[in-house]
Amino acid sequence: MAQYGPRVVVPIDLKKKPWEQKFPLHNRWHPDIPTVEVVTAGEVFRVEMMDFSGGSITKNYTAHDIKHADLSIVHYLSGPIRIMDSDGNPAKPGDLLVVEICNLGPLPGDEWGYTGTFDRENGGGFLTDHFPCATKAIWHFEGIYAHSPQIPGVRFPGLTHPGIIGTAPSMELLNIWNERERDLEENGIQSFKLCEVLHSRPLANLPATKGSHLGKVQKGTAEWEKIAKEAARTIPGRENGGNCDIKNLSRGSKIYLPVFVEGANLSTGDMHFSQGDGEVSFCGAIEMSGFLELKCEIIRGGMKEYLTPMGPTPLHVNPIFEIGPVEPRFSEWLVFEGISVDESGRQHYLDASVAYKRAVLNAIDYLSKFGYSKEQVYLLLSCCPCEGRISGIVDAPNAVATLAIPIAIFDQDIRPKNSKVPRGPRLIKKPDVLKCTYDGNLPTTRNLSATQ
Repeated sequence: MAQYGPRVVVPIDLKKKPWEQKFPLHNRWHPDIPTVEVVTAGEVFRVEMMDFSGGSITKNYTAHDIKHADLSIVHYLSGPIRIMDSDGNPAKPGDLLVVEICNLGPLPGDEWGYTGTFDRENGGGFLTDHFPCATKAIWHFEGIYAHSPQIPGVRFPGLTHPGIIGTAPSMELLNIWNERERDLEENGIQSFKLCEVLHSRPLANLPATKGSHLGKVQKGTAEWEKIAKEAARTIPGRENGGNCDIKNLSRGSKIYLPVFVEGANLSTGDMHFSQGDGEVSFCGAIEMSGFLELKCEIIRGGMKEYLTPMGPTPLHVNPIFEIGPVEPRFSEWLVFEGISVDESGRQHYLDASVAYKRAVLNAIDYLSKFGYSKEQVYLLLSCCPCEGRISGIVDAPNAVATLAIPIAIFDQDIRPKNSKVPRGPRLIKKPDVLKCTYDGNLPTTRNLSATQ
């Protein structure tokens, strides 16, 4: 009987651990992580994946799994997959790999997700100096919509996408990554004027054997030890694509990825049901298990033809992304502005990070007037389909960033009106987010003029 539908090249059994899967998952980038399957250009194939934590963060009503999360294991990826053309020739270094997202979604029977903030001593986030505690909200899916018992009064359609999709680096490119990131980690505080109000540490996540999973490479072998000491973490996006977290990369989208090794060695993971621009809480989209149905093409010599190196070697390139035609339709937005002046009133020079932080804080404080806790709003802005923009980057001294929130996701009108928002006792949106205590001793930043 003929097979209909895409071929499943990476299946997932959610009852098993990442390393127990038919094709063990990996959580590092390295050219020597062996491929698990071969696909031909033009073939539609299905890749299943676990959530980024490999199932260690659960739908139990507690945030302790967030607080004590082992961040050395993120992110678990499915692959690598070797890509061949119709003549049986592999993709080659210098080619461009076109990856089309034909379909995607949560794994059947696992239609739920979570959003959280890591503890300040264990991961933190964009606003970790304001919100040092680990928190979590559980989301339930109803078709294209998501709602959470921990953030009541909100319901929105998700724009589902993979947080991570990328090709394997060559050894030359891997060495470039490790050298520059090690230099930043070791010398950054002395050599750069860092924005101390962001409170994001470490400066880089360097290769480490702790938590390494390298697919089919057996742990404890000499090969495993060598690769684990060299392999790059999956946390930042880089020249190979990787953790780009582009929320609009959904059905019908295409990714034009540079090829650095023979076969391209495509990997993907970190599925999101929905995400706000910036993923500000860090554990910050609606994280879930899921599947992608993909189709690949190979553009021979495409890197030189279409990608301009922005650095000292031809490897210093970046992917191109083509956004698909599917997205939620919202007609009314409330937009919050931020400028590069921090909470103490100090002026920063054209610092878009400070400006975006200010925009997010303005939105959090405003929405907390409508019965939400600030923790609820922080998680919501990290995972709802809000739009972040750099609106101005040339008018010294202030960078200007904006955050646009769709009004229709709320069950109440959140626009300013003549009838003032009630002060004093008012209906609070209960239950609140799941929350742990912060047991560290780092100081918390307060905006003294904001709503308490």
